[in-house]
Amino acid sequence: MGSIFTKIINGEIPCYKVGEDASNIAFLDIRPLKRGHVLCVPKREVDELYELPAEDYTSLMLFSQRIARAIKAAVPCKRIGSMVLGMEVPHAHLHLVPLDAEHELSFSNTPLQLSAAEMESIRASISNALDAVG
Repeated sequence: MGSIFTKIINGEIPCYKVGEDASNIAFLDIRPLKRGHVLCVPKREVDELYELPAEDYTSLMLFSQRIARAIKAAVPCKRIGSMVLGMEVPHAHLHLVPLDAEHELSFSNTPLQLSAAEMESIRASISNALDAVG
């Protein structure tokens, strides 16, 4: 049985996908710390990020760099924070979070509750920006 992320990758569970390539997928976190909080996930199901083969790790980092640039273009913020935690889902992933202050990158903060329409609007903005950043 695959992780919830594998089910998203396989199209068994819907997501607000902002980008994808042959090896990775990026989608909005459904419990975002900030508007535009994205998860970048390798399609290879490996529990911990640092267990990924070097080629997959490099691919994910380059993919995440593009996604971060798109988030920054689409969501007003000072910078994009990144975090590797992954205790809740046994599938490697990287959180990218638009930030204006360091304290905003904390999972002790209450997640936002956004409507489906808000999530779709954010998704579209980041996805469109991804096309623009190349």
